[in-house]
Amino acid sequence: MLRLHQINVAYDGSQILRDVHLDVPARQVACLMGRNGVGKTTTLKAIVGLVRPLSGSIELDGESLADLPADVRARKGIAYVPQGRDIFPNLTVWENLKIGLLAHGRKVNGEIDRMMELFPVLKTMLQRKGGVLSGGQQQQLAIARALLCQPKLLILDEPTEGIQPSVIDEIGATILKIKTEGRISILLVEQYLDFALSLADIFYIMSKGSIVAEGPIANLTDEVVKQHLVV
Repeated sequence: MLRLHQINVAYDGSQILRDVHLDVPARQVACLMGRNGVGKTTTLKAIVGLVRPLSGSIELDGESLADLPADVRARKGIAYVPQGRDIFPNLTVWENLKIGLLAHGRKVNGEIDRMMELFPVLKTMLQRKGGVLSGGQQQQLAIARALLCQPKLLILDEPTEGIQPSVIDEIGATILKIKTEGRISILLVEQYLDFALSLADIFYIMSKGSIVAEGPIANLTDEVVKQHLVV
């Protein structure tokens, strides 16, 4: 599905990513983990085309994404929910969802009904402006909007950040349902360990811009966590 090989990224002469490699297999969840400031979000931005690597390759379904702008990568099947969620605060929930469809040339149809099934809280809030929603509701809206694009790959950057535990459980259950359906691969950046363990098939741990540990999620031992994740 997604493959990164030897990705290097620098900002203003400062090396941020160093020979990063990462695979997201088809219909699986890969979790990228690490302490703050190690390069996780930069990795995601390189994938979606917001950052240009100095070297290395990024492929989706065997097709190189090199030199493709972010909007073309999105149309190739990559949906990205960044930290902060980036919904439109002055538009209603319905308008946010509709824009997600229209931006990809899709018509308003039964796909929105499907999002209401996955995120029932949104059904009662369609006419509310995005800016008045709670953080958890905004996160659900952002994920729903991304899913409306029917992506091959869904990228989530810290989806539990600043969200109350009950809503984290709801989001986790929805992601697990999507995973079980087997239509979408998911790349998850997450520091909440229990959330990652409940969803991921494989993990990658980043430190100082490099991948320092990886494997099946069952291999994420307490020793590995203590060495690379505990602050």
